[in-house]
Amino acid sequence: MHDLWHARGDGQNLVTEDVTVVEGDVATISCRVKNSDDSVIQLLNPNRQTIYFRDFRPLKDSRFQLVNFSNSELRVSLTNVSISDEGRYFCQLYTDPPQEIYTTITVLVPPRNLVIDIEKETAVEGEEIELNCTAMASRPATTIRWFKGNKELTGKSEVERWSDMYTVTSQLLLKVGREDDGVPVICLVDHPAVKDLQTQRYLEVMYKPQVRVSQNYPLQGLTREGEPLELTCTAFGKPQPTDMRWLRVDDEMPQHVVVSGSNLLISNLNKTDNGTYRCEASNAVGKSHADYMLFVYDTTATTEPAVHGFTQLPNSAEELDYGDLSDSRAGEEGAIRSVDHAVVGGVVAVVVFAMLCLLIILGRYFARHKGTYFTHEAKGADDAADADTAIINAEGGQNNSEEKKEYFI
Repeated sequence: MHDLWHARGDGQNLVTEDVTVVEGDVATISCRVKNSDDSVIQLLNPNRQTIYFRDFRPLKDSRFQLVNFSNSELRVSLTNVSISDEGRYFCQLYTDPPQEIYTTITVLVPPRNLVIDIEKETAVEGEEIELNCTAMASRPATTIRWFKGNKELTGKSEVERWSDMYTVTSQLLLKVGREDDGVPVICLVDHPAVKDLQTQRYLEVMYKPQVRVSQNYPLQGLTREGEPLELTCTAFGKPQPTDMRWLRVDDEMPQHVVVSGSNLLISNLNKTDNGTYRCEASNAVGKSHADYMLFVYDTTATTEPAVHGFTQLPNSAEELDYGDLSDSRAGEEGAIRSVDHAVVGGVVAVVVFAMLCLLIILGRYFARHKGTYFTHEAKGADDAADADTAIINAEGGQNNSEEKKEYFI
């Protein structure tokens, strides 16, 4: 609302506000006087016809009713407002010179109808479908927003004008997947005349089976020779899979294997059962499969497998990465052999390290025992005439003896 005023003569002035109203509701027009001197107030319609003169209503339209009349205000209500009532209404004050001010009534019209049209009632996963939401006969033009569940999407809108009314159509292109089945697509309207106006359609998406193989027995541990094996295949899709079968990849199914519906049973495992067993399921949309890779261990094997021998395709056979189809149990046996090699290598490394340490210790030992010693040869003893002279010559020669050094290792 905006206060509008216009003042002339004697410091008097008129005040009023613009009015915005929803079609069918009540609009209230107020003409107020500041510094009133008991001058006459009247209200005129857009055609300059007098609606009220003081508290008298010359106009025969009974939708106009007097709410309040005094020397300082004339307040009138208009019920059941329609588009034809939109325009300028004039407040006049009979002073000298007269004063006049106008207020504008704006009529809002909410959308008459909100409809979603969907290109296909039932879509197949991966398809792109078109949805159109139409908000008819609104004023002003509405804004349409799209949601898939709680996620807002972006559509493309077109506006058509018919007389003073607007029709808006928003187009949404949506690529659907299996996760969209049963999810609501919501068309929501943003319009000043209405709150929380929306409509929705639930998506129906058909998709290929999702296949899973589970091992019923043994519940955990190794699949040993002589023991039984029981597998169960489960498949979910839309429509629900009607055809399910077991096969052995790249080989014939052993004769002693019993297949009963979704179950596969081998009562007495042996080495010839090694291989990949596949469960295939199909519906009207397509076919998918899941694989179980079997490795039969010796009866004396005790090592628990790291993983079970499952390889599954939840969506389609085409999405399989065949590089991942490794035999998990055979891989475990290879891992055991790798562990043995690692142990042997570790022992060798320890021996080499011990030998190097021994050589270092011996080297340091010999280095620490390197030394010198002296030999004293009795000079002149050989020339002595007798033994006494030789001893005397030998004792006297100690101080002059040569120092000799000898090294040993």
